[in-house]
Amino acid sequence: MPKKILTGAAGALVVVAVVALYQLGVIDLPTQGSPRPDTGASAPPADGTSAGGSPDVEEALRWLEELDVVAETDPPGYDRSLFPHWSSGVRDGCTTRQVVLLRDGEDVEVDDDCQPVSGTWYSVYDGETLTEAGDLDIDHMVPLKEAWRSGASEWTTAERERFANDLDASPQLWAVSASSNRSKSDEDPGDWLPPLESFHCDYAVSWIEVKHVWELTVDQDEAESLREVLAGC
Repeated sequence: MPKKILTGAAGALVVVAVVALYQLGVIDLPTQGSPRPDTGASAPPADGTSAGGSPDVEEALRWLEELDVVAETDPPGYDRSLFPHWSSGVRDGCTTRQVVLLRDGEDVEVDDDCQPVSGTWYSVYDGETLTEAGDLDIDHMVPLKEAWRSGASEWTTAERERFANDLDASPQLWAVSASSNRSKSDEDPGDWLPPLESFHCDYAVSWIEVKHVWELTVDQDEAESLREVLAGC
């Protein structure tokens, strides 16, 4: 029988408890993590919010200036299996994909295997509202092959696995319509932006944040496109 994931009240209680303990000096709140995080995939925010929490435009521009601009190459040997993804047992027996579907949907109900059987999802790339989990892809904001071309070819498999399952170090995973994700393929913002123009600013900021956190490079056309988008935000 489906079980409904309740997050609102529990999230509020967690926030209150953390703030109280911090004010009493019992705990310290975490600071910004180091680049290329070395922690494993973790649970989504307690309040069930979707991918986001991105910096503002000015900070994104500063981060963009800190990225190395390198002519893009295509190192041989790429294979998606070098980025093991959709790790199991991330939270309550759920895979990374299932956790993102739970996080980004509304009124999501799952079966005993944590597979969503009902719910509603809004695809920020194209503005579509979907009611079937099978109609959604979990998009890597920075595609795996783009990451490979931008420095991940030199990472260990363990580092690539953390990147491919990154739930909280950066806004890397998004539940979007399968059609929009497949239209994007492995393109960077110099070649592809979401069909929904109102999301372009958030997209550019999130893209930069992922590349900054994971110390990936950008090519010249990619950097210029990102600056152009942010100039209009």
